[in-house]
Amino acid sequence: MIYEMRTYYCAPGRLPALNNRFETITLKFWEQYGIRQVGFWTTLIGSSNQTLTYMLQWESLAERETKWNAFASDPAWLKQRAETEAVSIIVERIENQFLMPTVYSAMQ
Repeated sequence: MIYEMRTYYCAPGRLPALNNRFETITLKFWEQYGIRQVGFWTTLIGSSNQTLTYMLQWESLAERETKWNAFASDPAWLKQRAETEAVSIIVERIENQFLMPTVYSAMQ
């Protein structure tokens, strides 16, 4: 199992819009493509309160490439994402990491 951790750094004041987009739009597309989330987190204490971090679970990098690319190029997703950013951008930058649990991890 492979886990992908993604952190989205929002434009000032746009975290509520990002949360709304995930809740009402993005998760429906993920369900359609079989993309499995582990969880979502906002920063309670730390360097920024305008970030959203989440983890996805993949069987392999090949599965990730197939499913993520299909989702990311879906015309309906692209249209709805553009509509949510019609007034201003939501995410300024994204960081992601691919993590593999150790043999002694509770996630094994």
